[in-house]
Amino acid sequence: MISYYTMIILLSLMALGILCILVRENGRLPAKDKHMFYLTYGLIALSAVAEWLGIQMNGQADMPRWSLLVIKCCDYILTPFAGGIFIGQMRIRNIWSRILVFVLMVNTVFQVISVFTGWMVTLDDQNRYAHGALYIWYVAVYVIVIIIIMIQFMIYGKSFRRQNRISLYSIVFLVVAGILIQELFGAEFRTAYLALTFGAILLFIHITEFAQLASDEYIEKQQVAITTDVLTGVLSRYAYTERLKDLAVTGIPGDFVAFSIDINELKSVNDTLGHEAGDELICGAATCIRKAMGADGDCYRTGGDEFVVLARMSRDDVDGAMNRLGHELDSWTGEKVKGLRLAVGYALAEDHVSLSVEKLIEEADFAMYDAKAAYYQAMGIERRRH
Repeated sequence: MISYYTMIILLSLMALGILCILVRENGRLPAKDKHMFYLTYGLIALSAVAEWLGIQMNGQADMPRWSLLVIKCCDYILTPFAGGIFIGQMRIRNIWSRILVFVLMVNTVFQVISVFTGWMVTLDDQNRYAHGALYIWYVAVYVIVIIIIMIQFMIYGKSFRRQNRISLYSIVFLVVAGILIQELFGAEFRTAYLALTFGAILLFIHITEFAQLASDEYIEKQQVAITTDVLTGVLSRYAYTERLKDLAVTGIPGDFVAFSIDINELKSVNDTLGHEAGDELICGAATCIRKAMGADGDCYRTGGDEFVVLARMSRDDVDGAMNRLGHELDSWTGEKVKGLRLAVGYALAEDHVSLSVEKLIEEADFAMYDAKAAYYQAMGIERRRH
């Protein structure tokens, strides 16, 4: 009849096998990480089988003595490895990882020698094993491995957001608790590999969830980079194009207004003071526009010195925004350029109810060109209209 402990081991092995399948099917994990997961689950499975074989062979007088000694040697080598392999999934390279590798290697050599010396295991005439005189060595190795695991998990947890660390530390607690229950209460509580299996499952869930969060954050950052103009910080040409697509589908509301804005005399500033001064003007224009429009309008840089603001405002709100913009321009001064003037035109949807958003912006462009022509005429500057 199959024992309860045997069934626990079988279920643990099945769970580890399913984990391997999940790892293989996970398209976000790179091949190197997948191999580390496979190695982790394989070592846990091998060490669980080694412990199970040791229990099954204990007291079997007809078995060769050396076979039980070899199995117990494998058990005492693989069990610390099974705990330590969790560190490999974190890919942390520091003094603690080097200490862990050193301890595991020394323990391996010690256990192999113990097969011939009886330091770890002694057998009676019925092949029943007992702890040897130096079994305390194995206990010390186990404690060191557990301590290093806890330290490394604390270090690893710093790479997560604060709200993601509690679950990570809970996984560590579960694994350590399962190991300690078995070591403290003996053969009646074979919980170590059950806890290791649970820990492997939960750690896989945690790591994949974090990978998804990291991927989402990366996409968010990329989206911000695409939709934000690098020079000015206002919305980009790409964001402007996407907004027009959305408005083409949803339609423009009745209180919609489009502003077309251009910098006056930018070419002259570039030619006389240099492009850094021109960039200062462009950034100054973006700052003044954003302050004047506030939260009522979205400002887009659509070209070198060309801006479009799409907003929802009443006619009175538009007048207020134009007054605020004039005030911002009057008070603006730069390091290389002391003054800034803009040509501004706008078109309200309520005045052009039959126009699409593109045509409405064209109307704003015409108004802006008229304002620009009036500025140059007032300044006595001959300039061909674009």
